[in-house]
This record gives sequence, C-alpha cells and structure tokens, in this order.
Amino acid sequence: MRKPHIRRLTVAVTVVTATTIPAVPALADVPTAAAAAAALSPVDAARAAAFAHASATGVTRGDTLQAKDVMTDPDGKQHVRFLRSHQGMAVLGGDLVVHLDRRGGYLGVTRAADHAVKPATTEAKLTAEQAASKAADAAQGEAGTAELVVDARDGHATLAYQVRVTDSRTAEAGGSRTVVVDALTGQVRSDTPDSDEFISPALGRTLRKRGESATPGTDGPAALSGLTAATASAAAHYPSTANGTGASLFVGQVPLTTTRTARTKYLLKDPTRWGTETRDAKGRELEAFSRGTAFTSTTDKWGSGATSNRATVAVDAQYGITKTLDFYKKTFGRKGIKNNSTGAHAMVHFGSKVGNAFWDTDCGCMLYGDGDGTLFKKPLVVLDVTGHELTHGVVEATAGLEPTRVDRLGQYGEPGALNESLADIFGTGVEFAANNPKNPPNYLMGEKLGLRQKFLRRLDHPSLDKLEGTVDYWSPQLYDTEVHAGSGVSSHAFYLLAEGSGRKTIGGVAYDSPTYDGSEVTGIGRAKALAIFYRALTRYMVSTTDFHDARTATLKAAADMYGAGSTEYKTVDAAWAAVDVTAADAPSAGN
Repeated sequence: MRKPHIRRLTVAVTVVTATTIPAVPALADVPTAAAAAAALSPVDAARAAAFAHASATGVTRGDTLQAKDVMTDPDGKQHVRFLRSHQGMAVLGGDLVVHLDRRGGYLGVTRAADHAVKPATTEAKLTAEQAASKAADAAQGEAGTAELVVDARDGHATLAYQVRVTDSRTAEAGGSRTVVVDALTGQVRSDTPDSDEFISPALGRTLRKRGESATPGTDGPAALSGLTAATASAAAHYPSTANGTGASLFVGQVPLTTTRTARTKYLLKDPTRWGTETRDAKGRELEAFSRGTAFTSTTDKWGSGATSNRATVAVDAQYGITKTLDFYKKTFGRKGIKNNSTGAHAMVHFGSKVGNAFWDTDCGCMLYGDGDGTLFKKPLVVLDVTGHELTHGVVEATAGLEPTRVDRLGQYGEPGALNESLADIFGTGVEFAANNPKNPPNYLMGEKLGLRQKFLRRLDHPSLDKLEGTVDYWSPQLYDTEVHAGSGVSSHAFYLLAEGSGRKTIGGVAYDSPTYDGSEVTGIGRAKALAIFYRALTRYMVSTTDFHDARTATLKAAADMYGAGSTEYKTVDAAWAAVDVTAADAPSAGN
C-alpha cells in the first residue's frame, strides 16, 4: 500500500469492553491458547490470538487492544476489529482485524500498520501547552487538551500530541479539526476536518470559476392527504407510535413514523428506528444534537412542500435517514449506523448561508445547510446526499478510511478516495432500495442538485464528471489526486461488477461503461455486488486500505460468500482489472 497515510482521528465505537493482556503469550503457549479459544468470548479469543501470533499481527508487549467492532458470519467465523494503544497512548494507524474460525481459532489478520509501533522515545520535548498552541495556530481556532499518542501512519512510530481544535476558521461553518503535532520537533503532522462534507472545496472553486450555481428543481407544495395520525382512542398511553405524513421538498408526499407525546401533540422522532430524530438548528452552528429544537405538530402532518415551512426540509432529512437505516438493516442486517441499535440524528437549517451537508463525527449526526444563496440555492437534503453522508458514518464505525494528506485545497490519497467511493456506492444502494418515483434510482450521484452536467458524479463512466475531474482508472498519480476525483476508480469497478461494461439502459437512464483494456465484463447484479463490497468493508478493510488492498478485500469477500472458483469471484477480479487495478501493478510499500 502507498505510504504515508494520514487518517482523521475519531472516537471509536467500543462494542465490547477491552482489557489489557498482562503479558504476551510465549510461543510455546500458542497451542494451549488455541485449544482454549473456544471457551473465550470472541473479543478475548481474538485478543489472545493477536498476542500469540505477534509476528503476523505486529502486537507487542505494552500494547492494549480495544474492540471497536465484532462481526459474525453465518458459518460462525468471527472478525474482531481492534484499536491499539501502546503504554497507554493511542496508536494512530494501529488498527487491525483479527479473523477467527467458528471455534475461536486464529485464521489471520488484516492490519493497517505493517511495521512496529513502538516509538524510539516516550519522553516529549514539547509540553502539552506548546503543542496546543501550535495546533490552534494551524487550525485557526480554539485548542482543547493535547494528549500524547503514537503516530504510526507514515511507516514509522512517532511520539506526538493529538489536539482537537474547535471553531476553526479553516473549516466550513466553523467546524472542528483534529491536529497532530510531533512531540519532539513541533512539526504539524496532520490537520484534518472532523466532518465529511458532501460539497468539496474543489467543487466550490470550480463552480465559482464557471459562474455556475446549483438550482435544484422541486415539486412544489403538495396537498397532504391519505395517511393520518392515529385517533385519540387508539393511544391509551404516551408516548406511543404514530403514523404521520410529510410534504417534502424533493420526494413528494411521504409516510413518516412519529412519536405521539399527548392527545394532540406529535414529535418528529421515529420509535421504530431506535429513536431516529430530526431537529432544527435555527441558523446556529450547533454540533450538539441536544441543543437543537425539536419539531412538533398537533396534526402529525409535517411540512408544506415549500421552504417557507421550516418542517419541509426536516421531512426530507427524516425520510432520507430512515430509508438509509432501512437499507442497511434489510440488506445487511446492520442495526443503525454504528450497528449498535442506536438511531441516527439530523439537524436542518444548520448555520447561516451554509451550502453543504455534513456527517459530523462529534455530533454523530447529519447537518444540513439551507444553501449559501449563490452556489447552492436550496437545502442539501437530497436522498442520495443523505445516503452518501450516513455511509461515511458506517465507514467511520468500521474501517475508518481516511485521506493520506490534507491541505487547504482539499484531501488526497487512495484511502480517502475509497471512502468517498463507498459513500457513493451505498448512497446509490439507498436510492434503489427506496425506489421513490419522485426520486428514481440510478447510478448517478447528486442528479437532483440542478447542476448543468445533470449529475455530480456517476459510477458507470466517472470521467464524464467534468466538475471534479473524476477519473475512470487507477494510476500512480492517484496519490496526489483529490479524494472525490479519485473515487471514480472503485466506483467504476463496483458498477462493472454489478452491471457489466458497455451500453445499457436501466430505469430509463442510458449507461455506457468503458474498460481500461477494452475487455468485456458481465455483471453479477447489484445485490451481489453490494454484498461483496459491504463484507469487504466490514471484515477486510482498515484505515490505510488503498485500491489494491480493496481489490484483495473484495476478492476475499467473494471467496467467503461464493467460493474462490465462482463466477462472482472471477468477476470481481475482472472488474478491478478493467479499471487497471491488478496484482501486477500494485505499488510497493514506500513508493
């Protein structure tokens, strides 16, 4: 994989409480540990296996492994994702996945860092206060407490400070950034935004340069009819589940499951989807969902189909989020964005003249601006935008893919591009699953934004996007390619896997997908392609996964599900070869 890799730092979802292994098991103890694995919990068995197979996993004495996620296959195999600490310090880029058989026996490992993570020294030359000051200067905001970490993302293991900077003047709408400062030299090693923005800085610059703005078309006000709230006699106790209806901006009239809190009072909160709720930021730049204002109604009818009604865009947001949750649960059995049976949150009317939508790590929710009035003239509450951004939350809760580097012009590198691609892939899956006639499903992203080129990105032939300069095929230059532009490589591979190459019309949309070498690819269908990519993400991808690693991950997933000699496996291989990602052209580490 290409080095160096830089990833944004986030708070992990701890599925099972971790404990530190007191000492590394001796090699002579490995058979005994393996024999006893069946009696341990999956996390304990995986942790023991990681230490017992230290030469493969890279885990050493002084390391602590904290479980972030546990995935169990139908055949009983288990995959435990760990975050690592060394002598009490978080290891950035130290994540790994330990694979176990159904008896808890060690099968292998997928690891982000392929080198030792022990720093040469644990004595910092900078004080925490000095590091915080440097971070505040870099991110132009207010620095929090600096904490010592081991930065293993660049092929070395460096003692560093990690600092969260809020109210950053370098982030849209005053967001926060995470800054990592070398504890010996004071050099800023990374300075990364804590939220994933749908509209990249590069796209904004391109639109301004072209004098173009996005003017999404809407259906106009819709008459509310059909579904109505439950009658008073139907609810003997409050709160209770109610069936309401909403008039949205983009998807027409839609059903909404809400919470009835009194005889004639309803809350825009869905108790059937783990309390998923949308609130009103009221033009404030809030990053705490609890500070948002709840949407309530006396009729359980929401919005008017026009932006003059503040609840209208809340309808779009709530509908999009519930459809995304439904897609992940019905398709993959995933219970919420973090797979922990917790609902998703959103705040609409975020900030003043914000032309973007975000997945915010610290809030753990979607934030929707109303548009800046110049480049984007409507709120960005489109269905595939929501599916895209919430998928960033899924990636964050699993592989934690992040860009290689970040500067004031954008984010770069293959892991970040793969993150954007997966968001497009599964955002498209949400659209197909919703199958809303007002928002017909397709392999186009942002087609309802009102751009002149009729879409923002597309999966079948990515380079038709001239706004972000998205690429069709892999090349070594992707190391310096902005992540949205680079996303085309794996998005194209996914489309070829699902639908195949050449011309075809799907749902009234014409596609013509080329291949790097002129080969013909016959697709295996969208359902199988989504299943393979999801399994690859949740089992075989880590924070540093690049496109060649992604090829390996999807091949492993296909072999698990269909067999290494199957048509599905061979088509995965052919789809990646068709975008010039092969074993033969994989860049060597350090190139």
